[in-house]
Amino acid sequence: MRTCLVLTLALTLLVPLLAAQSGHFPMAVWYGGGKARAPMLEADPRAKKEIWRRDMQQIKKLGFNTVRCWLDWATGQPAEDLYRFDTLDVILSLAQEAGLKVILQVYMDSAPEWVGRKYPDSLFVSSNGAAIHPESSPGYCRDHAGVRQADLAFYSAVAAHVKDHPAFYGWDLWSEPHVINWANPTYIPNPEFCFCPHTIRRFQGWLQKKYGTLDALNEAWYRRLRAWNEVEPNRLSTILSYTDYIDWKYFIMDKLGEDLRERYDAVKKAAPHSVVTSHAAGVGLFSSPHYWEGQSDDWIMARQVDFYGTSFYPKHSAFVDRDVPWRAALLDFARSFGYAEGRPGFWIGELQGGFGTIALNVSPTVTPEDLRIWTWSAIARGAKGICYYAYYPMSSGYESGGFGLIQLDGTLTGRSRTAGEIARVVDRDAQLFLDARPAPSQVAVVYNPLMHFVGGRQRAAAYGGPQGEVAGIERDSLLGVHRALFPTNVQIDYVHIDGMTAQSLRQYRLVIFPYPLMMPAKAAAELREYVRQGGTLVAEARLGWNDERGRAAETIPGMGLHEVMGCREEHVQTGEAGRTELRWDSDAIPGMKPGDTLPARWYEETLAPLGSSSRVAARFADGRPAAVISSFGGGKALMLGSYVSAAFQSRPGETGRRFYSALLRWAGVEPTVTVTEAELEVKILQSGRDRILFGFNHGKETVTPRIRLLAGPGTFEGRDLITGADVSVTADGAAVALSGAIQPGHVWIVHLHARR
Repeated sequence: MRTCLVLTLALTLLVPLLAAQSGHFPMAVWYGGGKARAPMLEADPRAKKEIWRRDMQQIKKLGFNTVRCWLDWATGQPAEDLYRFDTLDVILSLAQEAGLKVILQVYMDSAPEWVGRKYPDSLFVSSNGAAIHPESSPGYCRDHAGVRQADLAFYSAVAAHVKDHPAFYGWDLWSEPHVINWANPTYIPNPEFCFCPHTIRRFQGWLQKKYGTLDALNEAWYRRLRAWNEVEPNRLSTILSYTDYIDWKYFIMDKLGEDLRERYDAVKKAAPHSVVTSHAAGVGLFSSPHYWEGQSDDWIMARQVDFYGTSFYPKHSAFVDRDVPWRAALLDFARSFGYAEGRPGFWIGELQGGFGTIALNVSPTVTPEDLRIWTWSAIARGAKGICYYAYYPMSSGYESGGFGLIQLDGTLTGRSRTAGEIARVVDRDAQLFLDARPAPSQVAVVYNPLMHFVGGRQRAAAYGGPQGEVAGIERDSLLGVHRALFPTNVQIDYVHIDGMTAQSLRQYRLVIFPYPLMMPAKAAAELREYVRQGGTLVAEARLGWNDERGRAAETIPGMGLHEVMGCREEHVQTGEAGRTELRWDSDAIPGMKPGDTLPARWYEETLAPLGSSSRVAARFADGRPAAVISSFGGGKALMLGSYVSAAFQSRPGETGRRFYSALLRWAGVEPTVTVTEAELEVKILQSGRDRILFGFNHGKETVTPRIRLLAGPGTFEGRDLITGADVSVTADGAAVALSGAIQPGHVWIVHLHARR
C-alpha cells in the first residue's frame, strides 16, 4: 500500500512539474552578481548594474540559457521586520533583458544575528555538550520552534517576491544538506550534531511514532526509562546493544528529509509553478551515516522535491583524477534515486567548472575535454538540469582562485566556450532531452545504509585493531560491482533496501547484494520472494549476519536466507592481511572454469551446502567451500564467502571482470548494446520508440566503432545532435547498426527517430 501511495503522489506531482519545465532544459552557470563567491554577495548591487549586464550578456552569448544566483538569509533579512532583495531584483531584471532564466540558491546557514539574539537557546550543540556560536555559518538549529518559523517565513517571503517575475524559473532550497553546513568546529574533539534540547525533543517524538510505547523502546534499547523526556540520543559505544545509535542516525536522515519538505511546501504555496530542487554534497555511494555533520539519505531527500541531485567534482582539490568508472558510478547512483518511484530525473546542482583547490591542495588541470565528457555523461543518464560551478573563480576563502569557468579578470577560457557550445546544443533540442528517459535496467545492486552500522559506533575502528575493519569496504563494495561491469555497457540500477519489494525487483534478471552483513528483516523476505518467482541473486559473505537492531542471526545467512542461498556458514575468519581468493572448481557459470582464481577481501566464510539443489562452486586455498550455487523456487542464487566486489575495486583484474560478465550470462541478461572494433562507453535514453545514443571515447586515439542497438521493430532515421548531419542507420531485425568516427575526448550523440 505504501508503494502505491508513493507512486500515486509522484504521478500527481509530475504533471504540473513537466508543464512548468516544458521546453526549458536549464544549462546554467553559478553567477550571483559580480565576483563574490557563494554565499557572499557584493554590496550596492544597483550601482554595479552595468558591469553585471555585461556579464549576463556574455553568459548568454556563450550559449547558456540560465543563471543560478544565490541569496543568504543574513543579507536577505538583516532585521526581523526588514527584507532586502536588491541583488535578486537586479539579477532578475538583467536576466530577463538578456533572455536568461534564473534559479535561486537559498543559503540559510548564513543566518542573521537577530535570530540568535531573539532565540539564544537555539545554538547547535555537539555530543559533548559544547554549543556552537555561529560566525558566518552554520546558523541556528531549526528544531527550535522559533527558528523554524522564521526559516519558513523567509522562504515564503522570497517566493512571494519572485513568483510573478517572468525570468524566475526555480529553486535550490538547500545546498548539500547536513544538520550543520560549512563550519568545522576544530576545537571540539569528535563533534556530532545536534544534541540541543529541541532536537532531543524531536527525537523523542520520532521514537514515540516508531515504537508506540516506552516499554517497546526499553526492550529494543535494553533500558529502564520511566518517561519519554528521559530519552537521550546515544553518545557511547558499549559491548551490549547499539540499537539506540542506529535509531539516532536514522532519525537524522528522516529529520533532514522533513526539514527539506517543509521548505518545499513554503515556496510551493507561494510559487506553485516554480521548479524546486536540492542537491547532495556526496551521494550515499561515497558517504556514511556516521558523518558527524549529520548525513542525509538520497532516496529520502529525493521524495521531498521536484528534482534532487548532486554536486559533481571529478577533480576537486588534489592530484587525483577520479577515473571514468568512478564518475560513471556516481552518476548512475544519482540516476537511480532520481528516477526511483516514478520520479522525473535528477539535476547536477554543481558541476566543476575549473581546477579545484583547498588551501595548498590544487587539482589537475580541468580541460575543455573534461567538461565535454562530464556534462554529456550526466545528460546521457537522464539529468534534467546542469549547473556549472562557477562562472567566476572563487574570489575569497580557502577555495580562492579555483572552480571558475573563466578567469577572475573576466578572460574567457576554452572551458567556458566548450560548456557554452554544449548548452547551445541542449537548448536547441531541449524538449527531446526533457522527454527522454533511461531505459529499464536488467541488473540491480542493493544499496543498504545499514551496511555501515555493524558494530555501531565501534565500526569506526581503524584497520589493524583487534576488532578492526577494512576502511571504506562499504564504498569499495558498491563501486567494485559497477567498475567490473562498466566495460559491458550494461546499465546498472542501485536500489535502496528500504523501498525494495519483490514486485519492484521483478524487472531485474540479476540482483547483486554486496557487503550484506546487516539488513532489515523485511528486505530478507522480499529477496526470498524475488528468487522464488524466478530471479537470480548473488550475495557476499555473512549475508544477514545482523538485523536492523544489531541482533545476530542464529543461522547465517540470516533471516531464513540460508534456504534461498542453499548453504549455511560453518565458520568465518579474516584472511591473512585482509586478503583471500576463491579458487573456482565449477563450470556451472558460463565463462568461469575450474582453476580460475578470483581475488577477494577480508572474510573467509566456510559454507556448507544444504540439500541436493546446492553445490560448491569455489574453494579457499585449503579446500574449504568458498562459494555455493543453489536453486530456490523458480530462481537461483550464488553465495560468495568473501568480498569479491571490494577486491575488484582495490585490485581490478581480468578474472574479476570475466566473473561479473559471466554472471550476466548466467542470469540471462540480454545486452541492449554491443560494440565491436573499438572500446566505447555507450549510454541510451528513450522517448517512446525514439532513442538517443551517446558514444564516449575515453581513449587517446580516434576510433570508428560499430554499434548494434536493440531498438525494436521498424526503421529509424539517424541525426547527429551536435552537427545536425544525417547518420546512416542499418536495420538488423529488432536491432539497428551504425558506425562513425569519434575523436578522443569527444562524444557522438545520435537521435534515432522511429519512422511511422
